[in-house]
Amino acid sequence: MKIIILGAGRVGQSVADSLVSEKNDITVIDTDAERLRELEARLDLRGVVGSGTDPRVLAEAGARDTDLLIACAAQDETNLVCCKVAQMLFSVPTRIARVRAEGYEDGSALLGTNGFAVDHILCPEDSLVRYIAKLVEYPEALQVREFAGGRACLVSARARPGAPAVGMEIRELRERMPDVAVRIVAIYRRFPDEPDRFVPCDGATRIEPGDEVFALAGRERIAQVLAALHRREDQPARPVRRILIAGASRVGERLARLLAQEGERFHVKIVEEDPQRCVALASALPEGVLVLQGETSDEDLLGEEGIEEVDLFLALTDDDENNIMSCLLAKRLGARRVLALIHRQSYADLMHGTQIDIALSPAQAMLGELLAFVRQGDVQAVHSLRRGVAEALEIVARGDRKSSRVVGRRVEELSLPRAVHMGLIVRGLPDPDALAGEDGQAPPAQQAQEPQIILPRSHTVIESNDHVVFFLPNKRLVRDVEKLFRVSATFF
Repeated sequence: MKIIILGAGRVGQSVADSLVSEKNDITVIDTDAERLRELEARLDLRGVVGSGTDPRVLAEAGARDTDLLIACAAQDETNLVCCKVAQMLFSVPTRIARVRAEGYEDGSALLGTNGFAVDHILCPEDSLVRYIAKLVEYPEALQVREFAGGRACLVSARARPGAPAVGMEIRELRERMPDVAVRIVAIYRRFPDEPDRFVPCDGATRIEPGDEVFALAGRERIAQVLAALHRREDQPARPVRRILIAGASRVGERLARLLAQEGERFHVKIVEEDPQRCVALASALPEGVLVLQGETSDEDLLGEEGIEEVDLFLALTDDDENNIMSCLLAKRLGARRVLALIHRQSYADLMHGTQIDIALSPAQAMLGELLAFVRQGDVQAVHSLRRGVAEALEIVARGDRKSSRVVGRRVEELSLPRAVHMGLIVRGLPDPDALAGEDGQAPPAQQAQEPQIILPRSHTVIESNDHVVFFLPNKRLVRDVEKLFRVSATFF
């Protein structure tokens, strides 16, 4: 696929890094020539110096035969205008714009063909807020990724000694939890003096203390799965109640506003160093959010605010070093769980497995939204995992036995690479391509059907409109899965 990326900032570089590794033809546009030279030296791509709103620059970048434009420059206005120019002058088929301002939504007339001509709005701050909100809901998880409209989830958790599932073989876990539709799809194990190593999973694989375990299950079973991996049987669940946000960034403000909508469920405090920003924030946020002026690394301030009683400490400033140090200090002072927002991917890699429970990279949080537009076939959701190395993929089976390589066939008959793990099948979801009634709604039979979460076995037969969720330890295997699910021309 031929892709133009506007903007070589942190988001643009992260997107380019991920897409180049998948053998795409990438061109990056930026006004900073030195930054482009550094990017060209590091990655196999082409740089074009100039403004993305200039038709001559877009033409030089190859916009006339480009498949996808990703506009992620620093200014919202630049991204919106770039998409409009790409549509009017070059007929670029798909256009994505990063927009930080609130009020822009997919499908609105403002973003339609007669407006800015944006197919999808991407807001890293909103992606981060949604991601963190899931971690608040499931505090024992390291990651929570949704599929099939939220009906199924992929979670990862650190296996703790004494938890019911730790020390068991995977087949024993199935016997102990026969009513729970859960599939362990991957384990990453710690080894002395070397990075975590991927451990392929089968029935004989044993879950050891310290393992990072990835499991797929229906949404209603996630809490039960996490408890089996992370909590002793005699230990009661401890939900998140007290939250301390360090830094009144865009992410911090939006997260506080979201949590405040839950009424008295959460006690939220924000610590911000800038006095003027504190005043503005106090007037903008609901009364239930307490805004404090001070430094996030002030030990006395954290002690006075009862850091030892905080369930979740979130360092969300724009300074990576400050976030890292604040989290380490909060953890030492007794915070139960800490999360650091780290923009530099190299820093995030260094923090993995340290006292910081979760090192979150903004680019990784929103990368899946972009990858869904790059994937071929009927891909519904993509999530980048393990710092971009692994991937979870939801793809829909289409066609019939004549036009498809998967529909009407048993799982054991599919030509999947050995390392690819088919985790779940969600069956019975509404099919938007099915013929609708006169009122524009799906047929009554389809409306009445309750979606099923199916654990695929060797004899399971794939049906049309099945949503199949895969775990791929290496994203180079993605093309093989896409090719397998591609429908032949006879289907159309």
